[in-house]
Amino acid sequence: MRPRQPAKKPVLKNSPFQAKPAPELHDFAVDDRVTHDRHGLGSVVRIIGDRMEVRFGASTVSVALNSTKIHPL
Repeated sequence: MRPRQPAKKPVLKNSPFQAKPAPELHDFAVDDRVTHDRHGLGSVVRIIGDRMEVRFGASTVSVALNSTKIHPL
């Protein structure tokens, strides 16, 4: 008796299970204006390695450079 072969599953173009495209990476510089999904409008204060410090009003927040929640203006 031969082992049973697994059935091939059809692949659809618009399948929600396909890998998502890589997020768009932005080049940030000091004094760039940015917007964050949670914190709102801010300004880049300092860039250290793979993180940047952004001033949102009275608070300064450290955000990853590759974060999908921050966008340049």
